[in-house]
Amino acid sequence: MRIRPLDLVAPALLAALLVGCGGAAPAAREPAAPAAPVDTAMAPSMQPEFDAPQEEGRAAAAAEKAEEADASGAPAVAAAPPPPASPPPSPAAPSAGATAAGKPEARRSVAGAAPAPKKVSAPAPVAAPRPAAPPAAIAVTAPEPQGSESYRDYGVNPVEDPAKDRLSTFAIDVDTASYAIARRKILDGALPPYQAVRAEEFLNYFDYGYASPTAGPFAVHLAAAPSPFTVGHHLVRVAVQGKRVPVKERTPVHLVYLVDTSGSMHAPDRIELAKKSLRMLTESLKPGDTVALCTYAGSVREVLAPTGIESKGKILAAIADLTAGGSTAMASGIDLAYSLAERTLVKGHINRVVVLSDGDANVGPTSHEEILKTIKRARDKGITLSTVGFGQGNYKDVMMEQLANQGDGNYAYIDSEAQARRVFSEQVGGMLQVIARDVKIQVEFDPSFVKSYRLIGYENRNVADRDFRNDKVDAGEIGAGHSVTAIYDVELKDAALRGAGAAPVVVRLRHKAPLGSDVAEETLVKMAPGAIAPTFDAAPADLRFASAVAGFSEILRHSPHARSWRLSDVEKIARAAASSKGDQQEFIGIVRRAGALAGGKTDAVAARGAD
Repeated sequence: MRIRPLDLVAPALLAALLVGCGGAAPAAREPAAPAAPVDTAMAPSMQPEFDAPQEEGRAAAAAEKAEEADASGAPAVAAAPPPPASPPPSPAAPSAGATAAGKPEARRSVAGAAPAPKKVSAPAPVAAPRPAAPPAAIAVTAPEPQGSESYRDYGVNPVEDPAKDRLSTFAIDVDTASYAIARRKILDGALPPYQAVRAEEFLNYFDYGYASPTAGPFAVHLAAAPSPFTVGHHLVRVAVQGKRVPVKERTPVHLVYLVDTSGSMHAPDRIELAKKSLRMLTESLKPGDTVALCTYAGSVREVLAPTGIESKGKILAAIADLTAGGSTAMASGIDLAYSLAERTLVKGHINRVVVLSDGDANVGPTSHEEILKTIKRARDKGITLSTVGFGQGNYKDVMMEQLANQGDGNYAYIDSEAQARRVFSEQVGGMLQVIARDVKIQVEFDPSFVKSYRLIGYENRNVADRDFRNDKVDAGEIGAGHSVTAIYDVELKDAALRGAGAAPVVVRLRHKAPLGSDVAEETLVKMAPGAIAPTFDAAPADLRFASAVAGFSEILRHSPHARSWRLSDVEKIARAAASSKGDQQEFIGIVRRAGALAGGKTDAVAARGAD
């Protein structure tokens, strides 16, 4: 802190300060933060451009971006004007390395600079007789810095030649936060940073109405159609639908709510929305379930010991009393949550910690590595972890996503009461009932029928092909009613289009039962020749809508494979394929607004809640 020398302070003011007249000290001046990519609705001009080079030429010259805008529709990668008052941001350099499968992966983080606090002017000196002793001061925690969101770019999967590598292997992912974050930013008038877009979380946000399995934990649905984006290519959809479990048949659950009550959560769309979410989750529980509640800020606190749902009023009262203020000791909070979870740990039941936070951790042992090690140890004991994100401006997506990945749980983002109802009421069965563990998918492309293939998304879920049958390798879990969708961009040979010979695509799933043995079971499904539609319009509506979602994510994340794709085409496809479901109808409006933003028509974007 830089303080004005005493010999420069007016004697009268100095005397007033010494006798306790309440003069305010000059505000601390923080050093200027270095320029960094900022992603908020207030600064759409900071939309990052293509970053460092990748295998498939992800880096693009600024001149190439100008060619993308034409009369058919604006792409979501329109170049933004440079900030007027500061040099362009410098994203963090990608890590040199590769995925476990040996496929390229670029990793970067984006963090916005925290604004400096405003100066507080000292009152004018006042000559006065010695006053009575002032009341005891009440310490008030300073608000946490805003504008420091962080995301990680996991790169874009390359095009593969099946003659050299015919296997594509990845772990299940049923997270949906990325789409909810992007939707909020678009509705608030800004395109999301490309690092925030994970294609698989866009795809898995939607309910496509896949048929439930007739036997076993899940069903696999395969379909393909000519690509509406690239002439000569096809889109292949691999869909997995988990069985639905009636509430009365659900396994008992023991939940620990771990709530971030730090100063950064002090906003209606944070702590109050978190409390509404927990009330919805509590109302969905049944006799035999238990709930514990703890919080973390500058310190951690056990608010409610494990309590049976029969005492629902006591649980709801504890939730209602939550308030925010303080710094963020996330690591200590997680330790306390796991100690509470161990009190009700029952083998064969669902034992889960649910973290509600903006992901910011600034006090104590906060390194990702230490927290992730703690979560892994608890997971091995049978305690899983899900994360639920809130807020923007200082949101830490990287932290929240990695916590859920390591904890074998789900990651959701809540930006409204409607979204809270969707996650904690309408789709809560997927969180409360696990039907399969360590689920891996391996898709085999026959080089006799396939020229090339590329998986859209799941870059941070890659599994080495050799580890598909290694049951010690951790993977994802499927909850009751969960569906998983993957889209491949492929080039098929004529033999595949004629329907001659063997199946061009074979899918294998490997999973462990939710309880009991750690030996996995394997399922094999072949694509029938008739599953390839002759035209895109002849394909099933669910495939066509999923294609629109995949195209939207590819454009928003600046995929080098989507430079010629248009948001106007995405909107047209979605409009023709969407069902009457609210989320699909909303998607059409989101794409239209993104197109307006990409074209610089910020005044054409309606306010949140319209449409």
